[in-house]
Amino acid sequence: MIQRVQEKKVLGPFVARCDYPGCKSDGPLVSRLSPEGFLVATGSKAYSFREAYRRFHYCETHHDELMASVWNRVRDAEDKGDDHIAPTSV
Repeated sequence: MIQRVQEKKVLGPFVARCDYPGCKSDGPLVSRLSPEGFLVATGSKAYSFREAYRRFHYCETHHDELMASVWNRVRDAEDKGDDHIAPTSV
């Protein structure tokens, strides 16, 4: 967990809010997938996967929903061909 910022004089564990639009729950789960289900580049020169893509925080409910939608999209055979780009490349 991240430590709270000392300028606020609040000590102890800090949990970010869920990044899912409209959700006000804590977001203890970290993912590289955006709420739309895609990887989002950081825009900076990166030497690893961890540095290359933005991190998002999710509550358990929205993380599970996001993962289910991504897997359904990947497993769906419709609209796939040799020239089809990966869902994470957008």
